[in-house]
Amino acid sequence: MFKGRQFDRSVILLCVRWYLAYSLSLRDLEEMMAERGISVDHATVGRWVVRYSPELLERFNRRKRPVSRKWHVDETYIKVRGRWTYLYRAIDSNGDTVEFWFSERRNLTSAKRFLSKALKRHRRPERIVIDGSQTNREAILACDTENRLQDRSRRELKSIRIRQSAYLNNRIEQDHRAVKRRVRPMLGFKSVNSARAILSGIEMVHMMRKGQAKYAGNRQPSLAEQFERLAA
Repeated sequence: MFKGRQFDRSVILLCVRWYLAYSLSLRDLEEMMAERGISVDHATVGRWVVRYSPELLERFNRRKRPVSRKWHVDETYIKVRGRWTYLYRAIDSNGDTVEFWFSERRNLTSAKRFLSKALKRHRRPERIVIDGSQTNREAILACDTENRLQDRSRRELKSIRIRQSAYLNNRIEQDHRAVKRRVRPMLGFKSVNSARAILSGIEMVHMMRKGQAKYAGNRQPSLAEQFERLAA
């Protein structure tokens, strides 16, 4: 994973973890590494975050435990180069993250792509709670129909129940805050590609803190231990 890199993997993992998990700037990390006798440019740290976040997430997803069959779906705003983009997110009835999808647009196509990804990775939910968004409702109906048509189990699949309630969807509104709390100090992303990569890492850390990965033994590993296991 770190073959050919000038710096030791422990330094790279430390910088990536600290940037994704805490309200630190890239220049903060440059200074903190210098205090430890390690000379690394803040731009290099930024490239590490963009390079390794998606791969670490992919490895995390292989360990991710199943989610429940009752979901809450919503999207939140993310600023990229001064322009608003959108992060589609879903959590289950236990508050665990089901799936997320970063999109430059907020429309039916984006909502369908997000839901198709969620349905492909996880079992079909029994119910999805959304706010008053008609677009999300149409996306669920379309994806549900397509998913049932593609099913080859020959079982009669029940339609996904849709519950529209802004009050009931407060659960995911609260969950957005953990992601937005880390994004806010960044003052907006510089590009769509970097936003997509860094958000994948932030979401991964959020899932780690929720204890969504399966590990041997009863003790929940720390963030540092989880990063080490993913990079092993």
